Amino acid sequence: MITGGAGFIGRHLARRMLAEGFDVKLFDSFSPQIHGTAEPRGILGDLWANCEVVRGDVRDREALAKALAGRTVVVHLAAETGTGQSMYEIDRYVDVNSRGTAVLLDLAAQAKGLERVLVASSRAVYGEGRYRCPEHGTVYPLPRLKEDMDRADFAVKCPVCAAPATVAATDEASLLHPTSIYGITKLNQEQLVLVATAAMGIPGAALRFQNVYGPGQSLNNPYTGILSIFSRLLQAGREVNIFEDGEESRDFVYIDDVVEATCRVIQGGERAIGAFNVGTGIQTTVLEVATALKRIYGSASALRISGNYRLGDIRHNFADGRLLEEALGFIPRVGFAEGLAAFADWVLGQGAGGSEDNSYEQSLQELRARGIMK
Repeated sequence: MITGGAGFIGRHLARRMLAEGFDVKLFDSFSPQIHGTAEPRGILGDLWANCEVVRGDVRDREALAKALAGRTVVVHLAAETGTGQSMYEIDRYVDVNSRGTAVLLDLAAQAKGLERVLVASSRAVYGEGRYRCPEHGTVYPLPRLKEDMDRADFAVKCPVCAAPATVAATDEASLLHPTSIYGITKLNQEQLVLVATAAMGIPGAALRFQNVYGPGQSLNNPYTGILSIFSRLLQAGREVNIFEDGEESRDFVYIDDVVEATCRVIQGGERAIGAFNVGTGIQTTVLEVATALKRIYGSASALRISGNYRLGDIRHNFADGRLLEEALGFIPRVGFAEGLAAFADWVLGQGAGGSEDNSYEQSLQELRARGIMK
């Protein structure tokens, strides 16, 4: 059973599990923020006929109990996912992500035949992650200061001496100190799952996904997914606002690699217990992403490096993936250039060019009004 099964990762995972002979049940609320106004049958396509589908909110005990019936494995993907939005819709993010996971685990503890629970965690649990200071070695920086960023100083500083620090790959033993409400809820989710499954005596795992991208990701949600946001702006010929100085970076991991990692954990036995990073270990800057997409689409849009920033955003983060490689032999296969080309080709097939949708600008206005975007 996959909660959030109609979502980006959920649909791809369901198709893979069906191909491997699993009986798959999907549970999803079909949130308009993610899916727009499309009907469930249209969202799921071929999965509608090949999976049992339960529509419901993850906080709805009755609906969730129905979905759990007869399942041996649960993959918990359902969550609210907007970092910026989480900073002012705090109750909703905590309620859906934390309480929803608690409801799921209450029911899981009573379920018969349940053998494994996986939860989608996030790179956000690390906050800024691991850095190196020339004087103090490995450090875990605090959130960047507003007064620094107001004067366009976006560098991450050593928490001991305040000298500029250099980002390093973040491994699973790194300090967990999220800098957003979203990150706090993801850490809460994974801790709930790992503690509860240990008490149940079944394997539990948390997959700390980096920035997942690829064909099929939501083009409707203005709060997440810079590839989707940039694509819509570039196809419409609209200016692209590059936050900070454009040199902030992320670890972009392709959907096929995420599905492969998840499948290995599902079938990994006792080797697949605990928290695992899922990423490529490669940094790509936001400006590099925007420039590559502009070239692929042949867009005339201007790329404006604005110096804007959002409270709660991190500067850099990329994964050390050796733990998952050593435990289950997982190595990401799709490079960013290859994956970006596949993503852009899919976007072009969606017929979204020239869209006048203003939801992204509206989302920025919400952030400005609440003092989150500067």
